[in-house]
Amino acid sequence: MNSSASPKCRGGRILAASFVLAGMASCAEAQLFSDGAARTYPSKPIRFLVPFGPGGVGDITARAIAQKLGDALGQQFIVDNRPGAGGAVASELVAKAEPDGHTLLLLNNAHAISTSLFRSLPYDAVKDYAPISTVSSFSIVLLVNPEAPAKSVKDLVAQARSSPNKLNVGTVVIGSTQNLSAELFKSMAGIDAVTVPFNNTGALIAALRGNNVQFAFEVLAPVIGQIKAGSMRALAVTPGARFPGLPDVPTVAESGVPGYQVVGWNGIGAPAKTPRAIVDRLNQAINAALAAPDLRQRFQDLGVEARGSTPEAFRDFLAAEIAKWKSVIDKANIPRQ
Repeated sequence: MNSSASPKCRGGRILAASFVLAGMASCAEAQLFSDGAARTYPSKPIRFLVPFGPGGVGDITARAIAQKLGDALGQQFIVDNRPGAGGAVASELVAKAEPDGHTLLLLNNAHAISTSLFRSLPYDAVKDYAPISTVSSFSIVLLVNPEAPAKSVKDLVAQARSSPNKLNVGTVVIGSTQNLSAELFKSMAGIDAVTVPFNNTGALIAALRGNNVQFAFEVLAPVIGQIKAGSMRALAVTPGARFPGLPDVPTVAESGVPGYQVVGWNGIGAPAKTPRAIVDRLNQAINAALAAPDLRQRFQDLGVEARGSTPEAFRDFLAAEIAKWKSVIDKANIPRQ
């Protein structure tokens, strides 16, 4: 040490050193709090908000994994169905909840779509949540009546091109994943068809059977039984790979529309600022649950694939989905609601 340094200089060094030590202590204290929170977590029942009513594919998958997580973490997972306002009711509640890991949200396609579909939302799908893991992916399926002349996607595209705007494509409500899947298909296949939205799957299938619409896009889960029974013909599924439960049904991309891919999905998120140690513990429990053979089989019977991820991969996937659906909505000229 230079003994000739002035008292003022030595005092500055001491002050700087004290700031460094204080910063190190603060980081250590934060890490200790985070680790301690993880060690005692969960300390009470966990409220798991689902932005759908009971009985649908999202609700069923949420309840299936909630049971596994409750067993693994030693606390009850209370599934709280809060449908309404396109998922905004449940989403706002979780966005404003205490970030302690005891309030979770079932995130889904609607969170990516709503960002561009609505003028304003009471939550920010990117900033207000800590993504934990994806849970499942599910196919949208391109359907025709079994008596329809089209036996493949190429047949359907040729039929539509020979009669522009003479074919009707049925979906459920405007802005749904099914509806936007149809718009993306029309754009990428280079066809003109009239999109006809229905309020529910039952009305859509009735219209397809009555030839009021000539093809349709719907979530696989509620129609997989009819496909297997032969009362509906599946021309293709929308993800990048075939669904294991229907191995003979090709993807849209391999059927003549290269690059086409739509995946329905669910995931689990917590309020932003939830300690990373708690996020990691939940991520580990979720991925362990999804690896269980009984859960994977239950999902497959529903037309769903178990699919976990890291928190970072889920965050990147959500950002990519938001960008993708913004482009589809803009090209389809769907007005903001």
